[in-house]
Amino acid sequence: MTITVHHLNNSRSQRILWLLEELGADYEIVSYQRDGETNLAPPELKQAHPLGKSPVIEDNGRRVAESGAIIEYLCERHGGKSWLPDRASDAWIDHLEWMQFGESSFFVPVMLKIMAGRLGAAAAPMMPRVEEQLEAHILFAEENISDDLHFVGTDWSASDVMMSFPAEIAVMQGYGEKAPKLARFVEAIHARPAWQRARERGGPYFVW
Repeated sequence: MTITVHHLNNSRSQRILWLLEELGADYEIVSYQRDGETNLAPPELKQAHPLGKSPVIEDNGRRVAESGAIIEYLCERHGGKSWLPDRASDAWIDHLEWMQFGESSFFVPVMLKIMAGRLGAAAAPMMPRVEEQLEAHILFAEENISDDLHFVGTDWSASDVMMSFPAEIAVMQGYGEKAPKLARFVEAIHARPAWQRARERGGPYFVW
């Protein structure tokens, strides 16, 4: 059965498309474009999710939202169990931590910097704290990614998929020199044929 992905341009749903391509899953895309001035998602996305959130997938009559839940779901039910560690291993605990870190601790300062950038001078008082927190989280990820550029284990995993988007944002915001392994991690992702196919199907994705 075909999976439907409600995909917002320049959003976290890009990593869902990447994972689907890696898994060789059959999927179709319903595309939504951000407003050119506000960068907000269009109101039509609320038809897929009451909060107007992306990504959302539909599969076998069920809608699944939230990136972490979608990644786990796809790995469990669409041929991606090799992308998950053994639940009885210490690697599983590491996996849980990175799945949470990528959407919570790391992403909060990422989003704060994006939003503050739109406020201009009005955000000046908060910027030192935002920059401090963002750099601290980026360096934490830099120190803990392996030399072979994985967050858990020695091969590509669900944790890498989760961490891909905040890592891309960090590099885009100019932290590549301070976090060279993260920068290489992003380059390695973008070099994967599955990621390139996902970008081709999903449409324009930032500027690299």
